[in-house]
This record gives sequence, structure tokens and C-alpha cells, in this order.
Amino acid sequence: MRSIYMDYQSAKPVDPRVVEKMSPYFTEHFGNPSALHHVGDVATEALERGRETIAGFINADPDEIIFTSGATESNNMALIGYALRNKRKGNHIIISEIEHISIHNIAKYLTSIGFEISKVPVDQYGRVNPAKIERRIRDDTILISVGHASNEIGTIQRIQEIGELAEARGIAFHTDAVAAEGLVGIDVRRDRINLMSLSSNDIYGPRGLGVLYMQKRYRVNPIIIGGGQERGLRSGSENIPAIVGMSAAAEIAQREMKDETKRMMGHRDQLIEEILNTVPDSHLNGHPTERLASNAHFRFDGIEGEAILLSFKDRGIAVSTGSACSSKTLEPSHTLIATGLIHEEAHGSLQLTVGRFTTKDEVEEVLEAVPEIVTRLRELSPLYKSR
Repeated sequence: MRSIYMDYQSAKPVDPRVVEKMSPYFTEHFGNPSALHHVGDVATEALERGRETIAGFINADPDEIIFTSGATESNNMALIGYALRNKRKGNHIIISEIEHISIHNIAKYLTSIGFEISKVPVDQYGRVNPAKIERRIRDDTILISVGHASNEIGTIQRIQEIGELAEARGIAFHTDAVAAEGLVGIDVRRDRINLMSLSSNDIYGPRGLGVLYMQKRYRVNPIIIGGGQERGLRSGSENIPAIVGMSAAAEIAQREMKDETKRMMGHRDQLIEEILNTVPDSHLNGHPTERLASNAHFRFDGIEGEAILLSFKDRGIAVSTGSACSSKTLEPSHTLIATGLIHEEAHGSLQLTVGRFTTKDEVEEVLEAVPEIVTRLRELSPLYKSR
């Protein structure tokens, strides 16, 4: 059976060019950058070169880049670290209702230790209106966190407007940019971003590495204590092979982003147009135009998303019903509920995300499978009544 991968949002393969760059740092250049000898010096050079590359990728300074174990840790450091560091200034934090599950769970923890969280609703497309953020700002508001784009429905947020609002009110602004990196040009200076989370794997680098960008004048309390690496903010020996890999991935993404997103957008638009035209009672989730080039997210009346997923699996096609990080729960997507869908509607979703290695033939095979699968499942469903 041929295998087709349409779940690039949950995990991406490491680009072979990245693997090639990483390889020497497993066996030849294996030193610890904290070691004060020539082997350690080679590792230190790779570490700082990687920091410079990632900084250039987002228009930051190298000393504003902190390497972490992944975006979840970066989110923890940004929200918990900043909240604890600045609790004397206030205890109020603003997030959106469609943040990644890691942000929501961090918010729950912060609530348990005395912070107050306000959640900003979104419109039917999953967009955050900056005016609604402004109405929730209080004298004790210390942080605003809004994701750059939805990892689930693909809607891109008005990040620059939110950043300018936060700056005008003297409030720190954090964005989880994992879903957007490599697909949308990110400029932390232009967009007035003070703290930002990134992931290596989301730009076809290795897993197990992330970045927290932190603007120079901002400070956080460390949440991992140890030997004092990363300026004392993230202790633990730096993962040099992964840092080399992420920096190589960032260079490729920066160089090829324009052509790559154009190609992916062609696949995405073909999926959207043909599925909506060939499958009755099908709907697009997320904004029709202000969405990631990789994301096509649907819902189908009368059937369960899990049944769709398993039907595709039987055909050797990997798809998703939503965020892989929250897939272990049977609850409907909090993102889809936030856009105004009822539980029954939110359960019948299908997320198709294309990527660097998606081919036109694969898109055609998926388009052939969707109507057949939906029709078969509806014939078995007592919930579906054709109009």
C-alpha cells in the first residue's frame, strides 16, 4: 500500500540537507561548549553560529536567542517565567480562546498559583480582534499571549496590530509562532514582539529543540535550574547537533520560503476547491484567505472525525482531525468550539496539511478518496440527513 502523508502540522520529516549538516556533530565535533579546550571550542563556535542564524531568521539579535528543548518549554519559560519575574507589577495575563493546548494548560497552572487569566473570544474564522484585547487590559495586566497562527485551522492573526497595542500600553507581548514559522515571514522588530516561541521540527529540523526569543530589556525567571547554560535561563548542556540542524533548517526556509509557500498554496487551494465542490454539506474551517499556505481544514455534516481518520488510515493516508497535542482526549476541539460550532459540528472535522515533500499525485489521490469515504460513512450514520 502506498503511504501518503497529509499531517505536516503534527510532525515534519527532517530535511536530508539538514541531516547532512548535523552528522559531524554526533561523532567528530561532539564536544561540550562549556569545556575549556579545543574540542569544546568547536562546539561553542557551532552554538554561537546557530544563535546568529536563528536571530537572522526572525530579525533579532543573537543574544536574544535562548535554546530550549522545544516550543512547549519555550511557552512555559515565556509565560510562567515572565509572570513570576513580574508578579510585583501585576497578576493579570491575556490569552486568546484558540491558543495551543500548551498555552491553555500553562494558563491553568498560573491560575492555580494566584494569577488571573482573561481569554479573548474569536470570530467565526478564528481571528482575534485587537479591540477585544484592548477592552480586557487592566492596570495589573503584565502579559498578552496570542499565537501567530492557529496550528489547527490555519487562521493567521493580526500580530503587528496586537504588538503595537501591547507596546502602546506598556505590556509584554508573547506569540507562539510555531505554526507560522517557515510559512510566514517573521520580523520581531516590525511586529513589536517581545517574547516568541519557535520549534525546530516545524521548519524541517530535528525534534527536541526549540527557541525562546526574548527582547533584551525583558527578563524571565528560569524554570530549569542547573549549571547555568543559556545565560542562566535554561540550564542543561546545549544540544549542539540539533542546534546545527535547526540553523540549517532556518537557512533553507529563509531561502526557499517564497517558492515553497507558493507551491503549497496551490495544493491547499486545490484541496479546498474540489472538496467543497464535490462533497455535499462540507465546510471550510478557518479564514478563507488569511490562512497558512499549508492548511486545509474541513468539517462534514453527519459523521465523526475519528471515523474519517481511520478510514484514511485504511487507505495508507495519514491525516488528522486537529491538534496532535490534544488528540488523546475525546473532547471536541476547543478551537472549533471557540469559533461558534456546536459539539456535533466540531467532531466531524478533517485537517489536511501539505508540506515541502507533498506531490500533485498525492493531492489527487486524497481528492479521490475524500468523497468516497464521506459518502460511505454517511450511509452508515444515523445522524446524517441529506438535504
